[in-house]
Amino acid sequence: MTHTFPVRVYYEDTDLAGIVYYANYLKFIERGRSEWLRDIGVDQNALKDQAGVVFAVRRVEADYLRPAKFDDLLEVVTELAEAKPARIVVDQRVMRGAEMLFAARVTIACLDAKGRPVRVPASVAAAVARNTRPE
Repeated sequence: MTHTFPVRVYYEDTDLAGIVYYANYLKFIERGRSEWLRDIGVDQNALKDQAGVVFAVRRVEADYLRPAKFDDLLEVVTELAEAKPARIVVDQRVMRGAEMLFAARVTIACLDAKGRPVRVPASVAAAVARNTRPE
């Protein structure tokens, strides 16, 4: 499943030259991942309250390809790359129309209340599996 999330570049996202500050791409893709999870039926608040589990980014591999600028309308594209018992890996792109500006591979782990890694809950694994295209 490919998920898309629109993002408008605001003044607060840019540096003095009107170009998106590099760390803000990480905020944009975080929003994209959160909306992807919400759209496939994963309620992160309920997961924390009921199962005591939260998601944490373990690794990000990022490529900054072209600058986004003030007032650009961007799209964050999120696609599942890999689902394992203890982690989820997604590929994310920030696009301006057909032009790719930023690409990242993000590894997400599940943590318990004490910050220890745990298996991805069955309900999350099932939601991810339901929304994966067969190969």
